[in-house]
Amino acid sequence: MDHYRKLNCKTLVFVNIADPHFSPEKEGLDSFEVQSKMHVKTAQGKVIKGVDSFIEIWKHLPRYQWLVPICDNKVSKPCLRVGYFIFARMIRPYLPKKKVHCETGSCPVKKR
Repeated sequence: MDHYRKLNCKTLVFVNIADPHFSPEKEGLDSFEVQSKMHVKTAQGKVIKGVDSFIEIWKHLPRYQWLVPICDNKVSKPCLRVGYFIFARMIRPYLPKKKVHCETGSCPVKKR
């Protein structure tokens, strides 16, 4: 997300889910799912998750718009969903994280 944030797109607003003032419940989101999958909320209030959230972000970034037709189709999207699932469940938990403390509201979430 830091990479996308640095592109300074005026139509995207990034929300830090580790911020102590962020409440998934107030947004109508599941607290476990919000930390295990990428979420995007459109200007119309629709919540998009996983691979579809990246596609939605790319629609707003001229540098990435070429990826939308490649990824947003019935052939590649199922493969990307499988890849994202594998990444989110098996790889992402082992990637280095910024140091956080429970007092900040960014404590690890227990698996269900």
